[in-house]
Order: sequence, then C-alpha cells, then structure tokens
Amino acid sequence: MYKLLKPILFLFSPEKAHAIVMGLLKVLSYIPGANAILRLFYTCKNPELEREVFGIHFKNPIGLAAGFDKNGEYYNLMSNFGFSFIEIGSITPEGQPGNPKPRCFRLPQDEAIINRMGINNYGVKYVVERLKKDKPKVIIGGNISKASTTSNEEAWKDLEKSFSLLYDFVDYFVLNVSCPNVKDLTKLQDINNLSEIIDRLLTLRRYFDDYRPILLKLSPDIPKAQLDEIIDMVMISGIDGVVATNTTRERPATLRTPQERIQAIGDGGLSGAPVYKKSLEFVRYIHQKTNGTLPIVAVGGIMSPAQAEEMLEAGASLIQIYSGFVFKGPGIVRKMLKHLKTLV
Repeated sequence: MYKLLKPILFLFSPEKAHAIVMGLLKVLSYIPGANAILRLFYTCKNPELEREVFGIHFKNPIGLAAGFDKNGEYYNLMSNFGFSFIEIGSITPEGQPGNPKPRCFRLPQDEAIINRMGINNYGVKYVVERLKKDKPKVIIGGNISKASTTSNEEAWKDLEKSFSLLYDFVDYFVLNVSCPNVKDLTKLQDINNLSEIIDRLLTLRRYFDDYRPILLKLSPDIPKAQLDEIIDMVMISGIDGVVATNTTRERPATLRTPQERIQAIGDGGLSGAPVYKKSLEFVRYIHQKTNGTLPIVAVGGIMSPAQAEEMLEAGASLIQIYSGFVFKGPGIVRKMLKHLKTLV
C-alpha cells in the first residue's frame, strides 16, 4: 500500500506530507481494533531480540530517531509499527518556530533529506502535558537542546530546565549539542562547553529518586582529534552512552541529485542513505576505542535489514531510523526485525 501512497505523498512538501500522514493515523486510531491490526501487521516479537542497555530493558533494538515526533504527540501511534523506543524532540524550554519555510527537502534519487528546521517545537511544558495525558506504551527518550536565542555560555540553563521538567516523564535523555541547523550550536561540542553542561546535569540528576540515563548526540562532522577528546571525557564523566550520529553539513560527491538542485536548497543537515557509511565508521571507531564498554545508539542512513545488522555488528547497542521509514515505508521495522531474528 505504501508503494501506492508514496508518490502521492511526495507531491507535498515533507512537512505537509508528515502532517497528512499523522492526521490520518490519528483518525484511524479511534476506530476500534485499528491499533491492534497495525501491531499485527507491523510488529515482530521475539524474546531473543530483547536487550538490556544502560539499565533499560528494550523489546528489540530498533527505535524511532528524534525529529519525527518533535512534541510528543505520536509516540503511542508510532509504537504500533514495531519500534521499541521513541525519541521525542528536540525540545527547548520555551516553544520556538524554527527557521523560515521552506526548510525541509527530499532528495528522492539519493533517498536523503536536507533539513534546516531549526529545532521548531512547542516547548518542554507542552511536551510534559502530552506525556501526562497520554501515558506512553513504549520507552521514551527526551532529546533536549538550547533555544536558538540562548547563547552558548547560557546553554546549560536551558538544558537544566528541560531536564528537570521532563525527568519524571521520560526513560532516558539525549543532549543535542550537534544539530547543524542552529547557529553555533555545534560549538557546544568543544570540550570546555561540553564538560560544564555534563557536570551540571550529572549533579542535578543526583537529586532525583530514579536514575535516568544521559546520552550525548555527536556530529559526524567533528574531526577525529575532537572525537577522541569527547570519548575520553564521556568515559570518565558518568555519561551513559552516545548517539552516533546527527545530520551532516557535508554534500558527498556521490550524490545523484543534480548539483543545481543541491545548490538551490542551500544550507541544512543531510540525512538518509548518503550518511550511512560515515555513521558506520563513527560507530565502529567509538566501539573499538572504548573496547565495547560504551553503549552506542546508531543512527544515520540505515535503510535496509542488512545495514541494521551491519550497524549492530559494528558495535551499536541499539539503532534508530527516520529516513528509512520515510523512503521505505512503515514495513521497514518488521523487515529489519525478521532479519535480525534469523541471526540469533
């Protein structure tokens, strides 16, 4: 069915198509038995696919990456498609509109997306109310970042606020200091900025009764020397894992999309199939450098069951998809899980 719907949906802008699909799914969810039917068609349960990572029990290793459910509105709907965890956000203390439209572009020939959304969201209080109202039936990660108008020197205040308000409503946190679509945000990956943020959040965590893992999302564009510094800092800090990787500013020479189109789109983070090899290299490098002791959530261009297998073999504890869901359709998670099931 998705093969029939996809050409129609791709007639609309990515943001419009997303709104249409999620609106239809919401309507469908009100039909008695509809959610159960979706789960029947799209989930794949197997005890051997379950795993324990940073103290959390996952029913399978596949999750939905941040950016799809920015405001915590669709996590229970999306759990019907086989995901064992959903990462919501990125979330900032107050709502912000993001960058001007158009700000999201498909590259169908490359199965890729360029976006410069600018972390548009409704703010942490809206997300908390959503999580209170609609109790999650799936593991929830809270991806948090600073507001676009907040200086890097004050970034820790934004992260502390979102962290505190979300703490009792999510299962783990991801610090987004690597989005390429907010001015100077990636500079928070400089070791001094990063150390202050992490120290403050780890200190704050001590005051809560329950333990929530904290992960750091890395940019694929940082040089190896800086990555080494971050890994060393993470290993001694108490951070529970990393997400590798965010979108990239690079435009690989292998892109099939005409250069005129690429240039017309302009700035933005590239995701999808073209970033797979780079993300795979990051995962393999981090796994080897840490001797497999640091949990890694792999994300970036995972488009097939074979690539899901390869990422896990490279050292990922869990994987996330987004572009694969858009280009391959809702059946991709089940296909990946059925393939992984044959390997255990």
